Amino acid sequence: MLDIKLLRDNPDLVRQALEKRGESAPLDQIMSLDEQRRQFLHEMETLRAQRNEVSKQLGNMADKPPQLIADMRQLGERITSIESEICRVESELEDLLLRLPNIPASDVPVGKDSEDNITVRSWGEPAGFSFTPLPHWELGEKLGIIDFQRGVKLSGSRFYILKGAGAHLQRALIAFMLDLHTKEHGYTEIYPPFMVKRECMLGSGNLPKFADNLYHDEEDGLWFVPTAEVPLTNLHRDEILPPGTLPLHYVAYTACFRREKMAAGKDTRGIKRGHQFDKVELYKFTEPEASNQELDKLLRDAEDVCQRLGIPYRVVQLCTGDLGFAAVKAFDIEMWAPGCGEWLEVSSCSDCGDFQARRASIRYRPEAKAKPSFVHTLNGSGLALPRVVIAILENYQQADGSIKVPEAIKPYMDTDIINKS
Repeated sequence: MLDIKLLRDNPDLVRQALEKRGESAPLDQIMSLDEQRRQFLHEMETLRAQRNEVSKQLGNMADKPPQLIADMRQLGERITSIESEICRVESELEDLLLRLPNIPASDVPVGKDSEDNITVRSWGEPAGFSFTPLPHWELGEKLGIIDFQRGVKLSGSRFYILKGAGAHLQRALIAFMLDLHTKEHGYTEIYPPFMVKRECMLGSGNLPKFADNLYHDEEDGLWFVPTAEVPLTNLHRDEILPPGTLPLHYVAYTACFRREKMAAGKDTRGIKRGHQFDKVELYKFTEPEASNQELDKLLRDAEDVCQRLGIPYRVVQLCTGDLGFAAVKAFDIEMWAPGCGEWLEVSSCSDCGDFQARRASIRYRPEAKAKPSFVHTLNGSGLALPRVVIAILENYQQADGSIKVPEAIKPYMDTDIINKS
């Protein structure tokens, strides 16, 4: 959530920043509601002072004048009416503020969409093949490790079954990534719930704007997580962290659930995009001045996974028009998939500034007895499945249709090659 003081003091700055995102926001309506709220609060304080004065007068009188009693009643009714107006205005104001995206950092390239993103570096060279590489959906079916028909039979479109070595490969990748991030990168592993309360979705920035893309259990009021970012953000909701606590680095595996509403025919083949997928998520709580440095480290930690798997990738800085809702700055990591013939996003590493911390009320004390300040939060996939599975199948395929197992995950697979099951 944006600081209302920023909107009051620099409305043009906010307006211009949102225009760079390609967003139109009702800033005039927000400022009008904010002014109404402050006027109502001032009037209520004045009336309460008057009521206290009249109450003192009545307390000193043996005979209560009817007019003073009537005045007290009128003051009370007016105060009740103003309290109701304040609740209405605050509710409208909060709803509008919760829908405003974060402001891009000054060094984020200005652009309309993904076409304006900038490739900042790449690693590895796409492998040459003596044969035409197949896409993963053909490889998976021929090897008997992906079953699309039974996935649809069980749950409908955009679901699939991983079978035998396919399921083992996914499990091995999750274990490998968790071990790497905890043992070598210094993250603390969390196993969070896969369903959360509404306030968790509000705190992370998923609600109210993205409600249509989320799965919701109406009866119990629980929301299925679209990413582990949601529960990790809320681990310290409504807390003031003591001096010396920061930074905090967490890593978590969760299944992720998204409705994935999109144009018909877009990314429908294979396992690239589904309503349920697995992901290992990296998350950081930091002091504001360490934010940029921590983002660089977060990005390098995610890149390390790609390098150890030996898969070519590129790092892309997102332009203003392609930034995530909560991000001030973000970089995507895209792995090369030769069978699909495209770069697949396997991680998006974002610095959210104090945007989520304001929504979730997460603060820290820089030193003892110091005034609490909002933390900065950062997140990134480390990495997202099943796109890593796609990249492995397509990059490590052999002429006979088998798949070589990357060196890094051989200890987790107990085999060097995946053959037809």
